[in-house]
Amino acid sequence: MLLIPAIDLKDGKCVRLRQGRMEDDTVFSDDPVAVAGRWVAAGAKRLHLVDLDGAFAGKPKNAEVIHAIVAAYPAVPVQIGGGIRDEETIEAYLNAGVEYVIIGTKAVNEPHFVRDIALEYPRRIIVGLDAKDGKVAIDGWSKLSKHDVIDLAQHFEADGVEAIIYTDISRDGMMQGINVEATARLARAITIPVIASGGITNLDDIKALGAVAGDGIMGAITGRAIYEGTLDFAEAERLAESY
Repeated sequence: MLLIPAIDLKDGKCVRLRQGRMEDDTVFSDDPVAVAGRWVAAGAKRLHLVDLDGAFAGKPKNAEVIHAIVAAYPAVPVQIGGGIRDEETIEAYLNAGVEYVIIGTKAVNEPHFVRDIALEYPRRIIVGLDAKDGKVAIDGWSKLSKHDVIDLAQHFEADGVEAIIYTDISRDGMMQGINVEATARLARAITIPVIASGGITNLDDIKALGAVAGDGIMGAITGRAIYEGTLDFAEAERLAESY
């Protein structure tokens, strides 16, 4: 199981939000490239980048910083989400060296778009499903849709996406532990890998996820915990890799 550090970008800085609220942010660094280097040095095998401004604007807003991180650490695969709503943006990121592109709101609002780009860019498209009480949230978590997360995940699996990132938004940034049960339930319902996100706080969360990794959970994204120090990334990465 991979442990994937999150680098959330707002106004060119590395920040964390609580439950997706742009007004409730904590700035951790003015130098996201150096932050990426810190996690790579600690053993990260993949980086998770989010253009928060892009997610709300519907188009990339931190592409320059993202390109700089990709260029600085070419051996480490990068997955990027936030504001990716058209093929032009996808192509630009992939051409810049990004390994995986994450589609969120656009996937829920226009599922046919995912089918088309998954065909066009095989093994490069990940769908991010952010859910609360089993229902998928869209538009930077500001709206809850009527869609059931498992139904949608099965739909996107049939379309050929590479993986699903599942975030329980009630846990994200709250340091309350991960929703292992809901994550495992989703992983058992599909055959493509699931990447868990939202709420990883300490080594106990890694162990709890590791216990169900065989259900199809290939990794977990961690953010606030590694920035605030409740989780030592290098130690947690070694533990995750043991599952």
